[in-house]
Amino acid sequence: MTQRPPLPPFTAETAALKVRAAEDAWNGRDPARVALAYTEDSRWRNRDRFLTGRAEIEAFLADKWMKERDYRLIKELWAFTGNRIAVRFAYEWHDDAGQWWRSYGNENWAFSDTGHMAERHASINDLLIGEEERMFHWPQGPRPDDHPGLSELGL
Repeated sequence: MTQRPPLPPFTAETAALKVRAAEDAWNGRDPARVALAYTEDSRWRNRDRFLTGRAEIEAFLADKWMKERDYRLIKELWAFTGNRIAVRFAYEWHDDAGQWWRSYGNENWAFSDTGHMAERHASINDLLIGEEERMFHWPQGPRPDDHPGLSELGL
């Protein structure tokens, strides 16, 4: 398996780079590309779903982004040590009926020596919002560098 820098052990700078790379990839909404960031046998807990391996992760993400339309995500580094990173995040999306949601959560990540994520544990809560309450307004794809992060938005 090729390396996926930055590699553990993480520093404040490399952990922040890893978080931003994950945010950018998820905002690209390409399940096959995103799945390559995980080990072939990566283990996930996402809400009440338990997944193992890239194929399950890719299928999960494809289904997720079919349901969560106009998805926009912001991640923020919370803590790090060695090969582990803790993240908080929020994302906005709407369902098929046009109802907007903001989903808040925390993730705990563990990485292999190659820099691929071997474990992801995500706890997520959904908040119904009106379209006028949306805060994530950028074109589909990575968040622009000048767009505020979670702390700047008061989230």
